[in-house]
Amino acid sequence: MTAETKTGLTTVYQVKGMTCGHCEGAVSSEISEIDGVSSVTAVAATGKVTVVSAAPLDEEAVRAAVDEAGYELVGLA
Repeated sequence: MTAETKTGLTTVYQVKGMTCGHCEGAVSSEISEIDGVSSVTAVAATGKVTVVSAAPLDEEAVRAAVDEAGYELVGLA
């Protein structure tokens, strides 16, 4: 899901493998390093990661960041 707001573009991704707060932090930290990302909220209970960015993100960049954190990007939620 992608939506545009005054603060930027909000995209929700589905990530597989997150089970706790540490997982949320690892995924958030890696995605936050992508250029243009202003905020990341990961929720282990649902596997959803909400990303606010200045422009649409390259899904491969997001996939690489999630991979680096040790989890699997399923796709858009």
